[in-house]
Amino acid sequence: MLHSYDYAVIRVTPQLERGECINAGVVLYCRTMRYLVAHTSLDEQRLSVLDPAADVATIRTQLALFAAIAAGGADSGPIGLLPHAERFHWLVAPRSTILAAGPVHCGLCADPSAQALQLYRRLVI
Repeated sequence: MLHSYDYAVIRVTPQLERGECINAGVVLYCRTMRYLVAHTSLDEQRLSVLDPAADVATIRTQLALFAAIAAGGADSGPIGLLPHAERFHWLVAPRSTILAAGPVHCGLCADPSAQALQLYRRLVI
């Protein structure tokens, strides 16, 4: 059985005024399976090309929050306690910050977990 899903790529834009970014993660939400996940990683070498002075430690910490909020639970703060759909919409909401999700796309898959990993491998690493 195929399930619809929505996903967005998490982008790092170290100098907002320049608009240059690198992909650093994927957030995927499947409503019918009640599944939400974020896979993230930071290519420090690519980041240093865009901004040699970027605060790598802070960016890594903030990327980890995407995954924690997607996973949910008390350890992920008040947003992590929201239902899946609300957490997804919070994670992909437009923002003008160094870390932000790109446009939301949709698709169909049989296994949202496998699909999230496939998107992560294709779009991020």
